[in-house]
Amino acid sequence: MARDFGLEGPRGWAFRGVGVDAGPGSLIAVAGPSGSGRTCLLLALTGRMRSTEGTATVGGATLPRHMAAVRRASALAHVPGVTDLDPALTVGEHLLERALLQRRFGGSLKDSLRGPLRPRAERAAEGKLRIDSALAAAGLDREALPKGSRTAVRDLERLEALRLSVALALVGRPGLLGVDDTDLKLSDAERAEVWALLKSIAQSGTTVVAVCGEAPDGAVRVSTRPTDHTSETDDKETADALAETGRS
Repeated sequence: MARDFGLEGPRGWAFRGVGVDAGPGSLIAVAGPSGSGRTCLLLALTGRMRSTEGTATVGGATLPRHMAAVRRASALAHVPGVTDLDPALTVGEHLLERALLQRRFGGSLKDSLRGPLRPRAERAAEGKLRIDSALAAAGLDREALPKGSRTAVRDLERLEALRLSVALALVGRPGLLGVDDTDLKLSDAERAEVWALLKSIAQSGTTVVAVCGEAPDGAVRVSTRPTDHTSETDDKETADALAETGRS
């Protein structure tokens, strides 16, 4: 839920006056043209950028006061400059790295301290379960890839790369998933596949916030079209703002 949510940057308002009321397991489409503050809103709703006006409540935590709590409960996928995949690494290497990071940093302090004391086989089994569950939810079949798990990211089709990014985000079992540029350079058929995927994830109980040019039917729509008080943002401004505020 958000009320009069806004973020003002050095060049003016990235977005302002945003209101949305959606419960857990909703699919929320942040629709608007490129440069209208869509990514900034996505990052603000997931606790990566500090809003400057209004409030939002995510899983019982209030923004901007409880940004750290929202970050712990959320994950990002397909956000340029934030979740970029390494083209030289394989699908398996990305998944293993994400599982190791989740094991080391993703749980509570108690879990982090207890983790090294658990039997290796138990830790490996948990990591495999997380990976398999995330891949299934993202609809990515490793065996269908040209070289299976050894397929390099550079050899993935655009939709396969998006599914991998979503799977990596789901390894942490977030309550809120933010996905950027869901329809960028995709065909109509591929866009339909992406929305079917995100709807499926939302139906499983994870709230999904997805940036797009046009919202699909059935989604909770939030518009970021520029108004007389909203400046158009560019990639550099988004990156700069993230660097300044995303660490807080």
